[in-house]
Amino acid sequence: MGLVGILVGLAGLIFFAYRGSSILILAPIAALIAAAFAGYPLLASWTQTFMTNAAGFVAQFFPIFLLGALFGKLMEDSGSVTSIANTMVRKLGAQRAILAVVLAGAIVTYGGVSLFVAFFVIAPMGMALFSQAGVPRRLMPAAIMLGTSTFTMSAMPGTPAIQNAIPMPFFGTTPFAAPGLGIIASLIMFGFGVWWLQRAEARARVAGEGFGPIADHAADRAADDPIVRERATTAREFDPAEIHKSPEAPSGPPIALAALPLVVVIAVNLAMSFFILPRMDVAFLAEPQWGSTSLSAVGGLWSVMVALVCAIITVIAINFRSVPQLRATMTAGANASVLPIVSVASLVGFGAVVASLPAFAVVRDWVLGIEGGPLVSLAIATNVLAALTGSASGGLTIALDALGPSYMKLAAETGLNPELMHRVAVIGAGTLDSLPHNGAVVTLLAVCGCTHRESYFDIVMAAIVSALIALAAVIVLGSQFGSF
Repeated sequence: MGLVGILVGLAGLIFFAYRGSSILILAPIAALIAAAFAGYPLLASWTQTFMTNAAGFVAQFFPIFLLGALFGKLMEDSGSVTSIANTMVRKLGAQRAILAVVLAGAIVTYGGVSLFVAFFVIAPMGMALFSQAGVPRRLMPAAIMLGTSTFTMSAMPGTPAIQNAIPMPFFGTTPFAAPGLGIIASLIMFGFGVWWLQRAEARARVAGEGFGPIADHAADRAADDPIVRERATTAREFDPAEIHKSPEAPSGPPIALAALPLVVVIAVNLAMSFFILPRMDVAFLAEPQWGSTSLSAVGGLWSVMVALVCAIITVIAINFRSVPQLRATMTAGANASVLPIVSVASLVGFGAVVASLPAFAVVRDWVLGIEGGPLVSLAIATNVLAALTGSASGGLTIALDALGPSYMKLAAETGLNPELMHRVAVIGAGTLDSLPHNGAVVTLLAVCGCTHRESYFDIVMAAIVSALIALAAVIVLGSQFGSF
């Protein structure tokens, strides 16, 4: 009966979340259904298991959610994201419209700008560029998804994405885990995705298909849609309802100044990870006052946090006079982080209740016993949980909360490098999380004024198939040569 309860609770969570119900309500109800089937005490399951683990996630990752949302909103309202995107459009031109949109999204998200900020800034520009070039509008969601939600989220070394930060406390790794494999995976995702989209564009031209009808004000409608908001906030770290809560500067800074905060994120992240933190005396972390922890457990998070703080200071210093309402921008950015982290924390609480049930031992043993070794089973676990929850960060945290210690034990027994497990876990979580019910997919389609029927197949090819190919390559190379 315990396994039946898990399946019933999970099915209810997926069904009602897809219909737009709040995950804050659904997650505890689904957890209590699973607990009830197992005969576990309901109130204790809610307060002692669900809430304790949800609160633990908030305590651990809220600084990154907060700083990431603040930085993204400042980059938007200063006009910096617009300047970067406009520069890519001018340099590459209408004849390379798809490549311009992909690269614009990749540059800003690898530099730490929130995915949804990129959506709302790049989509209107992409609309104008695709229209000028005669590229079908239905291809624009896939181009934006490829640039913002694939290799810069899960594979590029040092990416400040929350998905890349989540494995660090579990595996004692840094944001630059397995850099060589990450670069190879990034090239595969980028190369396959661009090839597919250019192929689709060529076939559309042969068929005489043009841009299609213009979707006026689609981005504005998406930002105000409550169902889009509910789905979006479990998928990424920015609440789209805050997009229009503060005005944007009428013109952005020059491209060098616009890109400088992005460079600061990567440079400071690198310096903290490899030069500053390793030389610090942090023996005090072992004391109970500081959580009886170690630098390997918190160093990766500290690196990303300091990098984002330095980038925030940089963007404010550059644009202090040009941001129309700095206080309103800061408030909107801070508020934009709250609902996403509480939503993901609720998914984590649900996963914790499920993992505490005796029936979960069957699931755990099945996952760990999958043929192909621990890398294959880890990839499948993160894929499946990200697909079911519609959230890479939620699925990844649930998987590592439940199975992380088992994988670390396997790594110690087999000599497997935790950096390799880090990279496989993150890329795995970033593949099937892009199923139709994923909040980022729903939001992007709404922002572009497209439907699943028009655009989803190309999203599958550019964002899911490309990532699966890259994941397979990383597993094969990692199994043969280890982490590099």
